[in-house]
Order: sequence, then structure tokens, then C-alpha cells
Amino acid sequence: MSVADLPGQLSEEPPVALASVTDLPTPPPARTDLNTADLHPSLEDPALNSMNFLNEVANHYPDAVSFAAGRPFEEFWEVDELPRYLARFGDHLRQERGYTEEQVRRTLFQYGRTKGIVHDLVARSLELDEGVVADPESIVVTVGCQEAMVLVLRALRSGPRDVVLAVSPTYVGLTGAARLVDMPVLPVASGEAGVDLDDLLATVQRARAAGSRPRACYVMPDFANPSGVSMSAKTREALLSLAREEDFLLLEDNPYGLFHGDGDRVPTLKALDTQRRVVYLGSFAKTVLPGARVGYVVADQTVTGADGSVRLLADELSKIKSMLTVNTPALAQAVVGGKLLEHGCSLVRANRREREIYAANRARVVDGLAARFGAGGPVRWNVPAGGFFVVVTVPFVVDDALLTRSARDYGVLWTPMHHFYDSGEGRDGVRALRLSCSVVTPEQIEDGLDRLARFVEDELARRR
Repeated sequence: MSVADLPGQLSEEPPVALASVTDLPTPPPARTDLNTADLHPSLEDPALNSMNFLNEVANHYPDAVSFAAGRPFEEFWEVDELPRYLARFGDHLRQERGYTEEQVRRTLFQYGRTKGIVHDLVARSLELDEGVVADPESIVVTVGCQEAMVLVLRALRSGPRDVVLAVSPTYVGLTGAARLVDMPVLPVASGEAGVDLDDLLATVQRARAAGSRPRACYVMPDFANPSGVSMSAKTREALLSLAREEDFLLLEDNPYGLFHGDGDRVPTLKALDTQRRVVYLGSFAKTVLPGARVGYVVADQTVTGADGSVRLLADELSKIKSMLTVNTPALAQAVVGGKLLEHGCSLVRANRREREIYAANRARVVDGLAARFGAGGPVRWNVPAGGFFVVVTVPFVVDDALLTRSARDYGVLWTPMHHFYDSGEGRDGVRALRLSCSVVTPEQIEDGLDRLARFVEDELARRR
């Protein structure tokens, strides 16, 4: 029997050739679509959108006069200084620490100590400039002050009952950091004294009655961002007493303390602290250079382990840091360290010219507002004794759409104050804006205030 005679056999037509894999049409690329519900809730929070929005507005209107950015003065920077600072720190390693060339090379090029390599210089600077005596081992050098905030809040947030308090309006970076670690922020009124102690006590007591545990209160006692308000020595002492009585920590953030006016400086909370109630947050962004992204935290509180061992809170923070950024870049630390060494570890000495610039700019802004709006009118402003910021209050709600119109039609940028209030605090009804005077020239101040005056006058006319 032939193959053709088999039952059900195919005919003898030539077989059809099968297509190879390479001949098949390419399927569309697979897509992974996510919803915001699949991501951390903080990503939808206004606090995390504020920084990006403000940066984008500034980028869209590069020709506008900007009173928005809280950046340090730039005109004294020289690129040639960077290798000089680096070399100065290298000499410090050789001469003061006794490092060999191999050790110097490894310190600058390799992964480094988690708690930092300039901790001893930071401690020396704090003692000279602030009267704060800190064990270098209690200092963790961080990637900017922002990382320091995240480390501290992450460590303090042990469970869902834990909350942090913050004097309102408050720096949006603190609010955003708290969101990232799922820690609610309870606002405390500021008042003329920089903190309303009665409201602070009432907020602590309400929180405890509701089953929460207040762990700390975030404060910026010197020329606060955004309000510009400072605390008196009397208020600082009373705040420390309240923290002791009610058993919570104080998170003191001090980026502007060196930029005071002609009056005597008031001691920091940390300098007044005798019971280790204050965790001190510091930054070199305003006093050395922001591009280095170097900050630090002084955490000299003791922590008792389950085995009875006693450690510093700084050691616990370093564990978190090792999982977050591993260590702060050695080269950035070396540049900061070199500048500290060049000025005898005194940032007061290093920033004399800058302090004069900021004082002159603040005075020009305040005088310019008075010249354009007069006294007793619907437009008011505060007169800070130092720092970068002046707050202007107007008789209409200030929102992001208004900022966009100001930038587009009048060529002047500023910061809506609602970005510094938490949701539920009347954030949508804030009638104030913040002016930063740190990176504008005298000519820009006059031009910018003229533009701001036209903008405000037109807004008032539209509402009549």
C-alpha cells in the first residue's frame, strides 16, 4: 500500500512552509499602568507638590524678577575656591589627624564613615559660633538638612500613635518629610512671640486625649522660614520648660541664625538646653554653599536598648542613614570642611559680607514697600530682625493661579504663603505672600517692587 492509499491521508499538494519567529509581527510593548492608589499616599499630598510647582513657575518665567527663591547670595562664589578648600581639608587630615597619603586618598575617594568625616569640625564651629558644646560622636553629617529631618522623624515614628507638632506656618520640607514616614503633623499657632505656648500646650493635651503620642515639636526660632519671626530669650526658656514638663523633644532648625541685624544674637535653644531636650538640625546650604548638599544633626540624647545597652540617638540615626544614602559624599564634606578650616571654623567670620548684603536687602525691601503702599492701608508687611524673608499681607486670597498671573503679566515672582500651611488650616484662604531678599540686587529690588505694586493695585481694582 502506498502512502496515498492510507485513510485520511493528506493530498500530495506541496506542504505550506511555516513562518519563522523573525517573520512574525512584533507585538506591542507591554505596559504597566499604575494608579495613585497603588503608590504611597504622600505623593498626592500638596506638601510634596509645592517645591516642584514653585521651581516650574520660575523656569517658565526666567526673565521675571524673582523674590521667590530662598537661595543664598551668589556673587562671592569663585570656582577656583573649590580645589583650594579640598586641598585645605587634605592638609587637615595629614597634619591634625596624622593620616598617611594612602589614608587621605582613601578618605576622599572611598565610601566613608556613615556619620561623616567633618563631624569634629562641625562640633568646633558650633562651639565657636553658637556656644553649643557637642560631642563629635553625637553629630551625623547628612545630605542636606532635609535628610536630617527624615532620619529624625523616621526614628521617632515607632507606631501609628506618634505625631509631630510644628509651629505654623512651617517650612514645607518638614511637612513633606513627615508625610514620607507616615507621621501626622499637628499645627501650633505662631503668634508674635514665634510660638504660642498656650496653643502648644493645648495641642499636646488634645493629642494625648485623642490617643496620640506627641514626640516632638519642630521650631525655627531665628528668622523663621517663611514668617521671618524670631523667638525672644524669654520665650525660648519657657518653651524648653514646657517641653520638659510635657515630655516631648524640640527639633530646632537654624539655617538663618547667623544672618541677624544689628542687635545681639539670642542663644539657640540647643545652647540653652541642659537636659538634652533639643535635637539640633543644621545646614551649610546658606552659610557655605548649597551645591555641596551637606547638613547635619546633633542628636546627643541617649537610647537604652532592650539588652540594657546605652547608645546615642545619633548612632540610631546612622543606622537609618546607612540604608538611605549610605554616607554623605566625602568630596562635598571635604569642600565644606576646607572652608570651615580657612575661617578658623567660624561661620560668623566666613559670612560677614553676606550678612551685610542680607541686612541691606531686607531694609531696602521694607522701605520700598512703605514707599509704594504707605502706612495704614490694606497692604501690610512685617519687619524681621534678620534672615531672608518678608511677609506681605493683602486683602485678597493668594493662590498659585495668582502667582502665575503675576509672573506672566507683571514679570515678578514671589511665594504664596498657603504652601506653608497644612491642609485643614484654612490653606485655601491665605491672604499673604512671601518675599525673599537674598539673591536680588538693589536694582532688581526696586524694579521688582514696582512690578509688585502694579500687580497688587490692579488686583485691588478688580475686586472693587
